Amino acid sequence: MSEKEQVLQIIEQLPDYKMGRLLVFLQGMKMDDDIEDDLYCERLVERYLDNEDPEKHETISLEKFAEQEGIIL
Repeated sequence: MSEKEQVLQIIEQLPDYKMGRLLVFLQGMKMDDDIEDDLYCERLVERYLDNEDPEKHETISLEKFAEQEGIIL
């Protein structure tokens, strides 16, 4: 039995009055993931802004990038 199946089995056995607390706990667990994702993105932006490479703002078209990577659009 997978861990998810075990969790669902336990949930099925819980009385209804505990569902509110379980919901709050699970929402907190999800929020932790969202916060970690946000922090990761913030670090990427900071690294980009701190990069002193003068070419970091240069752009190319999607078609040119695909051509460089050997991708046919």
